[in-house]
Amino acid sequence: MSENLELRQFVDGPIVPIVSNRWFVRMKNKLNCPYLGIILATLSSLFFSLCSVIVKGLVDVNPMELASFRFIGVLLPAIPILVYTKQPVFPEGKRVILLLRCFMGTTGLMLSFYAFRNMPLADASVIIFSTPVFVAIFARVFLKEQCSFFNIVTIVLTLVGVVLITRPPFVFGDSPAALEAERYEGKHYDIWGPVAAISSTLFGANVYILLRALKGLHFSVIMTNFGAFALIYTLIVCGSIGAICWPACGRDRWLVVVLGIFSFLGQILLTVSLQLEQAGPVAIARCADIVFAFIWQMMFFGETPTGYSLLGAFLVVSSVILTALKKWALSLPRESTVRKRLRFLIFD
Repeated sequence: MSENLELRQFVDGPIVPIVSNRWFVRMKNKLNCPYLGIILATLSSLFFSLCSVIVKGLVDVNPMELASFRFIGVLLPAIPILVYTKQPVFPEGKRVILLLRCFMGTTGLMLSFYAFRNMPLADASVIIFSTPVFVAIFARVFLKEQCSFFNIVTIVLTLVGVVLITRPPFVFGDSPAALEAERYEGKHYDIWGPVAAISSTLFGANVYILLRALKGLHFSVIMTNFGAFALIYTLIVCGSIGAICWPACGRDRWLVVVLGIFSFLGQILLTVSLQLEQAGPVAIARCADIVFAFIWQMMFFGETPTGYSLLGAFLVVSSVILTALKKWALSLPRESTVRKRLRFLIFD
């Protein structure tokens, strides 16, 4: 999932805008398109889902090495914003939390890359996309926040969805060989793929908690530190496993370049969409990422999703949409018509 959405979608309190959004508002009015922010968020999902396709398709390049190129896409848009807004690069009093956030975010994203490589693309995307729902668990444990009935319902729906997608043999009674034949058509079934996806989700949920402690910082500060830390971290990991090498000339090298470009475009489009639209609707639009993943899975890899995967995806997406709608409703004025229509979500 995108780091900008991560920062803005589930962090309580006001967010300092990255730059003046007057230019974006004028552009929106000039184009006479009230849904421009939603359109840009959907395009962002398209680019991010294509990044996942590249990660899965480049079988001759180590996922950790690909993560390095992905983090370049995180770092590039953040540096000019940091310089433009004249923010401190490594502010005092927040350094430990900032480093911990960088570690959690980097590890989570590397695990997600491993999951994309070793699982059906759509299944991995659904599990990783369920991260926001698990925030309530860690907020209760670490921040002593109330876990409402609404949170319990969305958590249960998400857990059921994840179980349906991963179909662990100790629950469904299927042997690894049966799973291999049904879902991977003779490909090697790697149990570590689902483990990596679920672990990535848990790391991502902790990132949200850390971001709440960093909500006073400008997002470009967090992004710059994250991108720089992650790039160094992944290079160290690649060196330790002997994976530091240029991809083969031709197709692989071009796809690596495209991965960096698509990561950059996804970050920029998401940043602009959050300038034009509230975080709740943008989060809902980001569910298009899962739809794209199912399409790419069938188009590029010939993996047809099972009924269990589709049902699990429906449950997870429903939980994420309900969570986003609740956050959006709570951000609206009490007299807002939309908030009144969504009162069934904010009644705990």
